Amino acid sequence: MRMLHLGLRVTNLERSLAFYTAVGYAKIGGVPETEFGSLTMLQLPDDPFVSLELVYDPARPVGDIGAVNHLVVQVDDLSATIADLAIRGVMAEPPTELGPGMRTSWLTDPDGYRIELVQWPPDHPVGMTAADFA
Repeated sequence: MRMLHLGLRVTNLERSLAFYTAVGYAKIGGVPETEFGSLTMLQLPDDPFVSLELVYDPARPVGDIGAVNHLVVQVDDLSATIADLAIRGVMAEPPTELGPGMRTSWLTDPDGYRIELVQWPPDHPVGMTAADFA
């Protein structure tokens, strides 16, 4: 099995799409009408698959974001990413050093969902593994 993507309900599709494309996602397709609403598929440049689906139904705006604690996006250079986001009008919190070479920063999407940007140390494998907890 493999996790493919997360479907995230949004209140205003255009506003959310503008935010997520500023973060670096690209829209690669969509499904206009489903029982959930319209589905907009997003992919990060280095991901082989869709990793985020924006779910929009004007009759069902986001009322509670409490079920989603946060999303995590890995970046190569956190300082450069934060600077690039600022140019695109997306403000990130100042970075925090969590350990040697591990840095994080946070931003918030238009519906209030929190996104953690993570820069791993240079020798760290892509993603988290059991080795991170050993």
